[in-house]
Amino acid sequence: MNALAPTVRFADGFLFIGDPHLSSRKPGRRKDRSFSDTVLGKIAFAIDLANERRLVPVFLGDMFDRPVEEDERLKTKLIRLLKQSWTTPVSNVGNHDIRNTRLTDGDSLAVLAETGLIQVTTESGPIGVFAVAGKRIGLGATPYGQAIPRDARVFFDKVDTIIWLTHHDIAFENTYPGAMAPQAITGCRLVINGHMHLRKKAMKVGETLWCNPGNLTRQAIDAIDHVPAVWSLAGSGRFEPHPVPHETDVFDLTGKLIDAISPGEAGAADGNGPDQESAFISLLRTESTMEMEQSDDGSILLEEILEKFEKERTPQDMRALILELHRAVVA
Repeated sequence: MNALAPTVRFADGFLFIGDPHLSSRKPGRRKDRSFSDTVLGKIAFAIDLANERRLVPVFLGDMFDRPVEEDERLKTKLIRLLKQSWTTPVSNVGNHDIRNTRLTDGDSLAVLAETGLIQVTTESGPIGVFAVAGKRIGLGATPYGQAIPRDARVFFDKVDTIIWLTHHDIAFENTYPGAMAPQAITGCRLVINGHMHLRKKAMKVGETLWCNPGNLTRQAIDAIDHVPAVWSLAGSGRFEPHPVPHETDVFDLTGKLIDAISPGEAGAADGNGPDQESAFISLLRTESTMEMEQSDDGSILLEEILEKFEKERTPQDMRALILELHRAVVA
């Protein structure tokens, strides 16, 4: 649970780690022999870097790709990595971490938090106070789906500055339905956002600088040019990227590239297309066995559905129904 004015922890800075989406299922067009080992390797790099520089590892949410990860071996390997951290990492809660509106005991991230190896914030509020280069820095977070505070000062006593974590659709570059415009947060100098999979240009609103580093893991082909990186903020005040070792050729590009499908990347269009409902039902029924074997999570089919949405300018209510049907079929 979060607490007001928590005990001060000493560190040389923070290491912000974008959404890992750790999963035993290979997403979409990824070609990894073991996708879970690929992601664990990236987390290991981040932990090693944090240890070397005495930085607090800060995960931005979506530790897991599903609320309940069934592979116990994967979770055991993750626990071993977290045990190697010089200090307790912290994490926000993403939309992929929860089955309901809040993190509950049945979610894998909650089980992980109970080990004491990672501090997870469940409600919008303070995570802790950290002493960095003689300054007291308040670190807070707002989990996915919760309201971002307008004034962060109420959560901390006698701090020099405040950093806040969010996991929301933020309109960094373009406005789109459901996206929130970045807002000034009184007392907060820096907001680090997860959820949106690609790096965005920072935006300053009032005294608050909003940043979106992008995912630790590239899941879909719209992220083919994204360079996974973790970002350090140390006593010098520099917000610095550290590229994570990764393979460049990780996607099976058989067929054509499509429009972006990551959160915060796909535009919305309204309108009607001819016989859309029957066309979508046919598309769902004709997913080939070969494609389902290539895509453990059904995301190749999802590519086709999203492409058809854009071509036919499908109304939002029909999009929601089709996507819910897709989720049910995959589950």
